[in-house]
Amino acid sequence: MAFERIEDVAERHLHIFWTNGDPMTSENMVLMYARNAMLNGWWDRVTVVLWGAPQKLFAESEAVRLKVRLASQAGAEFSACLSCAVNMGTKQALEEENIEVIRWGEKLSLLMQNGKHVLTV
Repeated sequence: MAFERIEDVAERHLHIFWTNGDPMTSENMVLMYARNAMLNGWWDRVTVVLWGAPQKLFAESEAVRLKVRLASQAGAEFSACLSCAVNMGTKQALEEENIEVIRWGEKLSLLMQNGKHVLTV
């Protein structure tokens, strides 16, 4: 799911770095936008990266997991920060929902250094 080379990131590929653990922001911005962006063709690809507090929210909230599933069914892709998952003990919960858990620090840096579309919430 995650890119191996920065050249593999298409022009119409949005990466949303979901760092806010607030349930209302998570459901009414991050997950709603990711789902609607795919359903309406606003982007060719949307990748949502769970980084920090949203991983705990995801692991503890069935409502949030359902919204992630709906966005995924619409075509949004999900990935998560490995270091966060290890630190918070969420790796298993993420992987059980087929969310890729990898190191994202260098990839985020490459996206920003190369002018790719990044939204951080």
